[in-house]
Parts: sequence; C-alpha cells; structure tokens
Amino acid sequence: MIYQGKYASHVCGRYALAALQEEIVTQFDINSISEPALRNPLPIDWNIAPTKSIYLIKGVSGERSLDVASWGLIAPWSKSREEASRSQSMAINARVETVHEKPTFRQAFKTKRCLVPATGYYEWATELGQYPRKQPIFVTSDEGHLLAFTGIYSFWRDPSMLDSEEMENSSNEMKQSVSIITRDAVGELAKVHNRMPLFLPRDRWDRWLDIDTPEQELKSLLVVRDPDSHLKFWPVESRVNSIRNNGRELTAPIEMGESQTLF
Repeated sequence: MIYQGKYASHVCGRYALAALQEEIVTQFDINSISEPALRNPLPIDWNIAPTKSIYLIKGVSGERSLDVASWGLIAPWSKSREEASRSQSMAINARVETVHEKPTFRQAFKTKRCLVPATGYYEWATELGQYPRKQPIFVTSDEGHLLAFTGIYSFWRDPSMLDSEEMENSSNEMKQSVSIITRDAVGELAKVHNRMPLFLPRDRWDRWLDIDTPEQELKSLLVVRDPDSHLKFWPVESRVNSIRNNGRELTAPIEMGESQTLF
C-alpha cells in the first residue's frame, strides 16, 4: 500500500526539514557525506511523508556521516517491490518498548542505528486534550536548532530480480530505508497524542551511533527524562493533510476559536 497522504495515523507521520546539507553538517558536526547524498542533495521540504527520500546521520568508523534513505523500514523478508512498499507504510515508526525484539526491527536495532534531522514534526490531535480530534499540530525546538529523531535503518534488494539481467542494472541496487523510534508522550504533548518521537540527549548520540555499543547499554540510552523539555508546539491549518501542499506557511500558527476547542 503506497502512502496516500491523508492525516497520518502514525505518530510523527509527517515532518519538516527546512535545512540544506551545509546547515545539517554544521549543526550535527558531520565528518563526511555519502556519494548518494552528494549526488542528489535533498531540497527543503515542509511536508515530508512516508516513502520520501530523507536524510539520516550514521556512525562510520567513529565519525558521523550524512546519507539518504527512504522513510519507512522495509521488512527484510519482502520478496518484491510491492511487498517492500506495503511493509514501508507499516513501519515508519518503531516503538521503543519493542524495537529490540520485533522481527522487522531487531537486527537494525543491533547494528544499524541513526539520527534523523528535522525542523519539526506534525501531529494530529486525539481526544486527549483541548484540540478537536484530527487538528494538526506542529512541534519544533524552542532552542532554535534542528531536532534529531532517534532511528534505525536497513538495506534491502529485490530478490525477485537476483536471477535476471536487471541484477546488473542500477535499478536493482540496495535500497536503504529508515524508521523513527517513538515513545510515550509526556507533559503537554501527552494531551495532543499519546506517543511522540524519541529524542536522545546530545551526549548520547555517539554511543547510539557506534556499531559496537552493547544491546544492554542501548536500552539504557533510550531511557530519557523530560524528553519534551526542549519542545514547543501550536495548531496549524489542515492544508498539511495533503502531501500536495508544501511551504513554510504549513507551520504558521492559527488561532483556535472557542467553538473549536474542547475544555
């Protein structure tokens, strides 16, 4: 199932990245850029949806490298491109409580961990708080810098093509895909939605990216106090619901009239 673009049913089902490579490299102290990222730098995008190409930051030989991948982890057992697309739509997020044990995610959790840079993300309100259900909310940093979603990635190649001439063709190259890890929401964000992306403190990034970090330490890294302490959010127009819409105006705050709020 290809992602169709209505309001997201997943937590963090849409996000924005209003930064080009140079700014990402500076803010995240990146040492190298992969050939695919250099060859095809991504544009600023205020409405990033699942299956789009996105940036990720990986640990390579003790340094940080910027790369590109498709959003939505492809299940390793996918036997065709159709199956891969279906699995992506169901794996844009991985729950922190089970990421180490779920078959789709567990190998990536052990060996292929990353950070995903973002300006902010969109959430759709449930009935938990003051906003009407499905009201889009934009969440961003209150410190003026990019956010870093905690993520995992993997590689996949279409096995149905392995015995064909297309095996020699670039169209059957390894496809890299990413999932964003989520956790229980806290504080005021919990009144919008019961889940939120997981944000690691900056001093834990290197251990998270290090391929040799033991699994038990990884689990402890993911226990974060006050994960919302650097965030702010506000309601935005429903234009973000359609992936056809893009631009900074999607994140502009709107006033909610009394008839639109629930108290």
